[in-house]
Amino acid sequence: MERYVSTAVVVGGSSGIGLETCTRLSARGWNVINISRSPCKNVKVKNIIADVAAGSTVTDVISKIGEKYKIDALIYCAGFSMAAPIEYAKESDYRYLFDVNFFGALKAVQACIPSMKDRGGRIILVGSLGGEIPIMFDPFYSSSKAALEMFVRGAYHELKPYNIKITAFLPGGTSTGFTFKRKVYTDDENKSYARDLNKAVSALAKMEQNGMSPAAVAEDIYSVMLMDKPPVIKACGFKNSAYRIMSHIMPEKVTLYINDRMYR
Repeated sequence: MERYVSTAVVVGGSSGIGLETCTRLSARGWNVINISRSPCKNVKVKNIIADVAAGSTVTDVISKIGEKYKIDALIYCAGFSMAAPIEYAKESDYRYLFDVNFFGALKAVQACIPSMKDRGGRIILVGSLGGEIPIMFDPFYSSSKAALEMFVRGAYHELKPYNIKITAFLPGGTSTGFTFKRKVYTDDENKSYARDLNKAVSALAKMEQNGMSPAAVAEDIYSVMLMDKPPVIKACGFKNSAYRIMSHIMPEKVTLYINDRMYR
């Protein structure tokens, strides 16, 4: 009898955490299909070039994959970040951010459910610790990741009867090229906020580049995929898990004070 090969759809697998996730899945025998604007460099990975910000495109692509394969896992890694003062942030920028970070994930989940309902499946949406602890001058990113986390909590109850297990996976700072792709407004655009914004951007970049490796994050993602009872919310690594717990225990004023000191 022919051996069944599990199929994983990775959205945003061309670089960083997504690329490392594709690498681990393909090395362990999975049929991996990546959806992103540029191709995954791993030769074992099938690529479909698409912009996740266009929700209907993501829906169509995943639906077609589901017609050919039984989708066993969806890992959504696509993300966009911007540094801008709330006062001057452009609507086109923060709407695009939500299209990539939240609505793209929503569309991907909707599209893969029909393929998973008969035999179950795993869904991992890569959120951020920044969805619980705000990132200074990027409340848009934090808000989108907080929305993603709440979406997962709600989806858990709906999908449980079909043995579809969903997790919001929360990395902290991770050393990837994402740091250098962040859209940062210029001093002219930032006006009176320029000095504080530049300090915050530099502090964030340092936290990210001194953080976990994308390989370690991807390994943790894979371990969650193998769990019989995966957590609904999972922070990545001991340090991030401890920081998340402490932020829930400490008074809000203390958490905000510490966060303020981190970025200033």
